[in-house]
Amino acid sequence: MAITMNSGFKMPVIGLGVWRMEGKDIRDVILSAIKIGYRHFDCAADYQNEAEVGEALAEAFKTGLACKDSLKKLQLEYLDLYLVHFPIATRHTGVGTTASALGDDRVLDIDTTISLETTWHAMEDLVARGLARSIGISNYDIFLTRDCLAYSKVKPAVNQIETHPYFQRDSLVKFCQKHGICVTAHTPLGGSVANTEWFGSVSCLDDPLLKGLAEKYKKTPAQIVLRWGIQRNTVVIPKSSKLERLKENFQVFDFELSKEDMELISGIDRKYRTNQPAKFWGIDLYA
Repeated sequence: MAITMNSGFKMPVIGLGVWRMEGKDIRDVILSAIKIGYRHFDCAADYQNEAEVGEALAEAFKTGLACKDSLKKLQLEYLDLYLVHFPIATRHTGVGTTASALGDDRVLDIDTTISLETTWHAMEDLVARGLARSIGISNYDIFLTRDCLAYSKVKPAVNQIETHPYFQRDSLVKFCQKHGICVTAHTPLGGSVANTEWFGSVSCLDDPLLKGLAEKYKKTPAQIVLRWGIQRNTVVIPKSSKLERLKENFQVFDFELSKEDMELISGIDRKYRTNQPAKFWGIDLYA
């Protein structure tokens, strides 16, 4: 099951996020995910594991785990989708250096001379040079998304944002979809245990309503939440390194939530952000 982006290319509605995956685990996770059926992997330079992901994908291609058509197309000479990870420029620390650029005060060193428009035109150049098929944005609000639509020649195909039942962001989701921008939900499960450990956040998976729906549909709360995201016409990219969870997260195409149950879930929105980069950057960029 896939969504067609405004670039004309398709993107699977469920993918695997690789944030916080350790290098030694990535090979097995990626190969297992491909066997299960995943064909969408969400990576970032900031995750500091691109090399390991690349090695796992190369092994998958070499051993024939990916289909011949994909092998023909995905020679790693281009990216299917390339995103501006965060709507801010920081001090450049060199190509290949992916750690956050912190100043002596341990606060993110923001470069105020580079505009988002300048960054976007550089992204457009990647499309013109054949290095990226589609380009998009991430963590942009309505204001920034609107501006990008105004100054872009190549429209953003995707806006990847945190959204889950406790942080539904319905206005932003509908604005993007109205203007032909696919919404991808990072942290689609509210971060679950990982974000609770890192940020002290509360997981929506413990919500009584979601647990009740899980019993009704004979599914897990996570499967209910992922199905809800898919039925909102968003793409979901849950992260897991456990084989059973990888399988579970992919088994969301054999049932459908009723309109009434979708509406029930819409009623538990808390406007609650769980991903808080201020923990690492020393500054709240959402302030």
